[in-house]
Amino acid sequence: MMQLEESAFIFFVFFAEKRPKGWKKRETMMELRVGSRYRLGRKIGSGSFGDIYLGENIVTREEVAIKLECNKTKHPQLHIEAKLYKMMNGTVGIPHVKWCGYEGEYNVMVMELLGPSLEDLFNFCSRKFSLKTVLLLADQMLTRIEYIHSRDFIHRDIKPDNFLMGLGKRGNLVYIIDFGLAKKYRDHKTGAHIPFRDQKNLTGTARYASVNTHLGIEQSRRDDVEALGYVLMYFNRGQLPWQGLKAATKRQKYDKISEKKMATPVSELCAGYPEAFAEYLNYCKGLQFEDTPDYARLRSMFRQLFHMQNYAYDYVFDWNLLITKRHHQLQATVQHPHPIPVAAPLPDPQAAARMREFNRVMLN
Repeated sequence: MMQLEESAFIFFVFFAEKRPKGWKKRETMMELRVGSRYRLGRKIGSGSFGDIYLGENIVTREEVAIKLECNKTKHPQLHIEAKLYKMMNGTVGIPHVKWCGYEGEYNVMVMELLGPSLEDLFNFCSRKFSLKTVLLLADQMLTRIEYIHSRDFIHRDIKPDNFLMGLGKRGNLVYIIDFGLAKKYRDHKTGAHIPFRDQKNLTGTARYASVNTHLGIEQSRRDDVEALGYVLMYFNRGQLPWQGLKAATKRQKYDKISEKKMATPVSELCAGYPEAFAEYLNYCKGLQFEDTPDYARLRSMFRQLFHMQNYAYDYVFDWNLLITKRHHQLQATVQHPHPIPVAAPLPDPQAAARMREFNRVMLN
């Protein structure tokens, strides 16, 4: 059970918007405190429940991520998410929770600071990953999902935004985050699986949701691994066939996505790409509700392809190459100033902030 602490909390969000003339925004932000030992900084992202801010331990100067959730929300989730992180503490690819409690009108969770999400990096790389990068990611992402399943939970929101890269020495490590929608699918003591149900509302992100999720069927392990298959094809293709569909309401949009997804055969979705991707998705679609996915078999599909391509397990991703290229271009510009081509800027200012932090760590 995580200990809840009360401490002086100065939260000047509204005050910051109406700060006195002459006050700099940075000076105002320096006064935000969490748990008496963390300073709250700028917003860097959002989760399924709550917003995420950059923070700093005022004693050690260590940078952290701080997630806030208004405790007046109808269905508070942050305390549940914190318990899941705590249960998995110390596991490779799971962020470490440093403090959890409440401050004023907010539930708070302080975690280790991670790098940009795979969605951020996908945009940074002009929305196309090489086959090598996709396979390197697939191996780690599948391992993270397998571990969560081994702890009797399903994630239920597998998407690029919920996988982040580490920083510094852990820069080649993929982390899985945001357990706000996670659900226990199995009793740890008895091993009893949750019962099959239908007529369920869609939980997660429609773009990557499994076909069964669209059909209103209770999610289980098979749905997490199928969603990963769509994420990998998104990385391969740049976009999925059911993206960009227009509808008057969210419900109608979900229906259109569902119709297009079910009307798109796996062979068509994966056409022009190595057979391993179609084999992966067909396997996932063939799983029954209570089946345990053969994670080793799924990893083997991609590892065999990796070796067939004669790739090296050097954990050099596309963004590493791009950052190195930019660094060399910047050095050349100092000597011979002239316009240089760069990757498309990130439209989301929060994503841009995460990439700046990533670049700072990578280039230092």
